[in-house]
Amino acid sequence: MLTVAAPDQTEARSNASFEALMWAMSRPGEKRTLPEPGLGSIIEALIDLECAVFADSAELCAQLAATGARIAPEPGMADHVFLDAMDRTGAGLHAINCGTALYPDEGATLVARVAHSGQRLRLMGPGIEGMREVALDLAPQFWAQRERLCAYPAGFDLVLVDGPAVIAIPRSTKVEVL
Repeated sequence: MLTVAAPDQTEARSNASFEALMWAMSRPGEKRTLPEPGLGSIIEALIDLECAVFADSAELCAQLAATGARIAPEPGMADHVFLDAMDRTGAGLHAINCGTALYPDEGATLVARVAHSGQRLRLMGPGIEGMREVALDLAPQFWAQRERLCAYPAGFDLVLVDGPAVIAIPRSTKVEVL
């Protein structure tokens, strides 16, 4: 009989974070709950030695460096971009890696703190039966810039965190500003 040790607290937290992210990505716009507030548990669950990462704060850079990941000097060189404070208008999005039609898997994942209130949006696409409405504290210009950059299959995925709540919007999701 095979015996496996029970997961320790860190492994259990990482597993719970990964599961929340997996469900959030497969059901765009649906809120999921992380085991603790903030971006730390996402870093713990997603980032490893093979990742190139970018962060906008010293605290996030320290957390990312502890994983052994390569720290990218700019967002366009990163697989994952972590932002403590995202520009609500999307002015800096042009620098993010969107992959290409031949290599869409090279598109980055943008993980940011964004309040789950504010501008109403309608989401449509894979993982959404019909449509889903959400509210996020990002300006209409952000969504216009995202639409210009996300020529499916190329694009970037969004993971938006508000305390322990997480909403994901994959590159395949169509966003309409209401």
